[in-house]
Amino acid sequence: MKKQNLTTVSICFVFFVFFFMFQSKYVSLVSNSKVSRSTIIDQGKKDLVSKSTKNWVLDHHSPPPLHSPRGRLITCDRSHQYYDLCSINGPTVLDPATSTFFLQGPSTMTFPSMFKEKIRPYPRKFENFVMKGIKELTITSAPQRPKCEIQHNVPALVFSAAKLVIGGLTSLISHGFMNIDPALIPNSRTFIHFRAFLEKAYGSHGQIHPSKNNSPLVRPRLVLVSRRDSLGRVINNEAKAKLVLEKIGFDVIVFEPNPGTPLNEAYAIINSSHAMVGVHGAALTHSLFLRPGSVFVQVVPLGLDWVAQVCFAKSARAMRLEYMEYKIKAEESSLVEKYNKNDLLIKDPVAFRGKNWSEDIMNIYLKEQNVNFDLVRFGEYFKQVYKKAKQFMDKER
Repeated sequence: MKKQNLTTVSICFVFFVFFFMFQSKYVSLVSNSKVSRSTIIDQGKKDLVSKSTKNWVLDHHSPPPLHSPRGRLITCDRSHQYYDLCSINGPTVLDPATSTFFLQGPSTMTFPSMFKEKIRPYPRKFENFVMKGIKELTITSAPQRPKCEIQHNVPALVFSAAKLVIGGLTSLISHGFMNIDPALIPNSRTFIHFRAFLEKAYGSHGQIHPSKNNSPLVRPRLVLVSRRDSLGRVINNEAKAKLVLEKIGFDVIVFEPNPGTPLNEAYAIINSSHAMVGVHGAALTHSLFLRPGSVFVQVVPLGLDWVAQVCFAKSARAMRLEYMEYKIKAEESSLVEKYNKNDLLIKDPVAFRGKNWSEDIMNIYLKEQNVNFDLVRFGEYFKQVYKKAKQFMDKER
C-alpha cells in the first residue's frame, strides 16, 4: 500500500472500541491493550438502564440490553461523577480527519435509526474549564462511513494521554484523584501492588540501592523538587532553603523534572532517596517512586489544603510513606504582596472559596501564588523531617 497522510486514511478495528478518559488534551490510540468486555461498572441496574438505554443501537435479533452484554453494539454510560464511558462492540472505522468512529456492521444488518454520540475522553467531566480543552470524539452508526484503508484485528482503547510528568494510574475507570479503590478492582489491588509494579518496570536499570552500596551513606538523601520554570508555586528563596537543609544534615539533590525527563532516571533518583519535599503540583506525582518508609513532605500553599489532601496525601499514606505537610503561613505567600493581609482570600481561603472552585479562584492560589520560606520556621520544621529520614536510613544498614 502506498504511504498515505494520516488525515486521509481511515482505520477500522475489529471487536470493540472503548472510549476512556485519562489526563490530557491529546487523544492516543492504544491498539495492543487487552480490554475486558465487562466495561460498565454496576451502579445499580435500574439507574444504569434509565441513563443509558436510549444510547443503545441493536440489530433486530439482539436481546434486551441487560440480558446479554455481548448483544450490545454501542453503549454509553454517563452515570459516573468523573467520567463517561462508551464502547463499540463490533467492527468500527475511524476517520482521523473528523475524529469520528463509525460502526461497521455486516451488510445484512440494519439499524432501527441512526445513532450519534459525542464524548470527551477525560476523567474530569465536572470541571468545565478543563473539559473545554479536551478533544471531542464522535461515535455514530451513520451509513455514510469512509472506506477502511488499514485493518487492525485487535481491540482498541481510546483515551486522553497524561500531560503530567508521569502518569498516576492506568485503568479503564477513574477511582478519583490519585486513588486506587480496591473495591473497584476484581483482584483487590492496592497502591502497594502498584508500587511493586513500578519497581518491576523501572527498578532494573542498574541503579544502586542505598542499602546495597559498599559506601554506606552518612547523611540522609533528600530530593528537593523545583518549580523554577513553572507558572506559580515557585520557591523564591530555593537556594537559601537548600543551604538550610544541608546545614541540618541532608544530602540535597535538586530535581527539576520536565516532560522529557526519562522515567527510569527519575525513578533512580527518587527511589534512592530517604526524603522528598516539594510544593504542591503535578511533579509530586513522582512521590510514587518513593520507597515505603521514606519521608514525603508536601509544601501546601494558601488555599490548597483540600486539593493537597485528595491529590497526594491519600496516596502517600496508602503507599506507607511517612507523610508530612509544611503549611505556608500568610507571610510566606507572595499573595500578601498583591492582596490585603486582612482580606478573606488570605485570612480564610476556605470561606473565600466556599463550594466554588472556579477557574478564577484556582488561578489565584495555583498560578498567582509563589512561596518565600520563613527560613527559621522552615529549619525548625525540617529538623523533624531529618530525624525521621535518618531513622529510615539507619534501618537499611
